[in-house]
Amino acid sequence: MRVLFVDDDADIRTIARITLGDVAGWNVTLVGSGQEAVATAARELPDVILLDFMMPGLDGPGTLERLRAQPATAGIPVIFVTAKTQKGETEAMRAMGARGIVQKPFDPMQLPAEVLRILGA
Repeated sequence: MRVLFVDDDADIRTIARITLGDVAGWNVTLVGSGQEAVATAARELPDVILLDFMMPGLDGPGTLERLRAQPATAGIPVIFVTAKTQKGETEAMRAMGARGIVQKPFDPMQLPAEVLRILGA
């Protein structure tokens, strides 16, 4: 599984690298901004993108919009990673085109299983 993990928090990126890369054995690319995510996704074409919802600059919704506008990345499943999990918020995220939502703080050891569950694998 090729994963692009996008979060402006370096500590969360480290946890994702350990959990998804070292423990699950997936190929994980880490980036810290929406701009980097758009460029990296177009270049690497990951199987899934885990995208922080709230980031400075280009936020999660803006990043998702740009990904969907590019033919090469339009079909890549995106999972928002966020602390915003009120019912109306999660429905709005799905309406934006997110495949699912992982709530922060997440259990690092459950993250791979949660990603697979959301993807239906």
